[in-house]
Amino acid sequence: MNTPISMSMPSAARGRVLSFSEKERTEEETGTLESSLLQLIDDNRRSSLQLREKTERSRKEAIRHAARTADLLVKAVNGGVEECFVNEKRIEAEIRSLAVTVARFGKQTDHWLAATHAVNSAVKVSHLYDLKKKSFCLL
Repeated sequence: MNTPISMSMPSAARGRVLSFSEKERTEEETGTLESSLLQLIDDNRRSSLQLREKTERSRKEAIRHAARTADLLVKAVNGGVEECFVNEKRIEAEIRSLAVTVARFGKQTDHWLAATHAVNSAVKVSHLYDLKKKSFCLL
C-alpha cells in the first residue's frame, strides 16, 4: 500500500529509523487499519445493497397496491354506472309499457264514450217516440 509515512506511522516515529519490532508493529497496525477500512467499506456496500433491495421491494409493493386501489375504484365507479344503466333500461321499458297501456285505455275510453253516446241517442229517440205515442193517445 502506498501511504504517506506521516499517516502510517506514529508521530514519535517520524524522522528516525524504526527498529524491526517497531516496523512490524506499524505494519500490523496498518494491516489492521486497512482490514478495518475494508470491513467498513464491505459493510457499507452490503447495507447499501440491502437498503436498495428493500426500497425496490417497497416501491414494487406500493405500485401493486396503487394498481389494486385503482382497479377497485374503477370497479366501484363502473358498478354504479352499470347499475344506473340497467335501471335506465328498466325505466325505459316500463315507460313503453305504460304508453301502450295508456293508448289502449284511451281507445277503450273512446269505445265506451261512443257506446254510451249511441245508448243515449237510442234512449232519446225511444223517449221521443214514447212521447209522440202518448201525445197521440191523448188527442
